[in-house]
Amino acid sequence: MPAWTAVIVLLLAAPLAWWTTDALEANDDFCNRCHLADGRPLHTDIRDDFDGRPPASLAARHAGVAVEARPREPGFRCIDCHGGVGLVGRARVKLLAARDSVVYLTGDFDEPDGMRWPLWDADCLQCHPRFEPKGRGFDGEAFHDRPGHNEGLGVDCVECHEAHARDARPDLWFLRPDAVRARCAECHVEYEAFRRG
Repeated sequence: MPAWTAVIVLLLAAPLAWWTTDALEANDDFCNRCHLADGRPLHTDIRDDFDGRPPASLAARHAGVAVEARPREPGFRCIDCHGGVGLVGRARVKLLAARDSVVYLTGDFDEPDGMRWPLWDADCLQCHPRFEPKGRGFDGEAFHDRPGHNEGLGVDCVECHEAHARDARPDLWFLRPDAVRARCAECHVEYEAFRRG
């Protein structure tokens, strides 16, 4: 095949593949379509938590709020957080999805124990562009109420706000206090006892 033919095929196939995967990812069931070696769908526990009421995780809380606010619409979907924002964010997700597809087709995969490429702040900021004052946090003044804690601090949203943590506390905005304190210990000596080993 001449090089120019390959270029034309690529130019036609790439947008079609992009559009097709966008359509597939719009359905949460697609995210659970792959099956582990024992026959269970991938991400079963995460999906059960996401769909469960009362919410067992921050992700489930988001899903529940969307269902309450827009009962006739699909509500939050996996891709709403895991889709990437902007061209670079979307391309990053598409590359990971392509890699995961190859791994799945070779049969060499398992339920992940974490995210290979964690969410970026832009993924959260698309719905949460500003922080509502909380008044009190679980150790006094709320983190986002303190001057200097919201801009350029080097703390990513997901370092404290773990979307699928099952042991997060609903009464504390689905945070895990000890995990948050461990992150605080990186700057604040008063949290030294919580420092990650």
